[in-house]
Amino acid sequence: MKAIRSVLLAALLSAVAAAPAFAADELAQIKSSGVFRVGTEGTYAPFTYHDETGKLTGFDVDIASAIAQRLGVKPQFVEGKWDGLIAGLDVNRYDAVINEVSITDARKAKYDFSTPYIATHAVLIVRSDNTTIHSFDDLKGKKSANTLTSNFGKLAASHGADVVPVQGFNESIDLLTSGRVDATVNDSLSFLDFQKHKPDAKLKIAASDTSTADDQSGVLIRKGSPALREAIDKALADIKADGTYARISQKYFGKDVSQ
Repeated sequence: MKAIRSVLLAALLSAVAAAPAFAADELAQIKSSGVFRVGTEGTYAPFTYHDETGKLTGFDVDIASAIAQRLGVKPQFVEGKWDGLIAGLDVNRYDAVINEVSITDARKAKYDFSTPYIATHAVLIVRSDNTTIHSFDDLKGKKSANTLTSNFGKLAASHGADVVPVQGFNESIDLLTSGRVDATVNDSLSFLDFQKHKPDAKLKIAASDTSTADDQSGVLIRKGSPALREAIDKALADIKADGTYARISQKYFGKDVSQ
């Protein structure tokens, strides 16, 4: 019996000792494979979406590609719906999620983040002819199109909105313009990009949430990979220092949005 217990104890101690070593070696595994696997939506313009040719593009896609280049590997994008995107890290579908993921205490408890690389705030978007919604409190009893697990969806729900689930920004806008919902709480930068491409769209910003003015996003990775986190942080610092970040910012926003 003692012998069995000794074997079990030895196996347990071995597993515990191996776990951090495995996690710490993620950077080495990425470099060995030659691929940096990135989880992203592909439906969230201008951060990650498909252009008219069907090619995956966007601010976060270009940022991820620049990070991969500085890690000395190629990016490999794995697309998924937002509501299951972060959970994909748990089953090793990818090495990181780069999809304007807000840095929150709840997420930091389970995952690690890079240094912030962009900040935005929430805006309340309605149709131009809407005369009843002027503030977030006016959402009570109204339909708002949002992804259920996003900060924007939670904000809408906290103000009493009936949240209509969607897969991304584009679907939210489609439901709003067609009159199937009353509003959407969404990303200010995404809406600015939308207006840039569709200046005649009959939509407007009814209110801005100043409490999310410093809503920062980072590269999300599994916990226990300090070498990978440090390498990503260095890559982000390098692309800001050499002007790559500014060029990507100008491409999608018309200005440098670096923090």
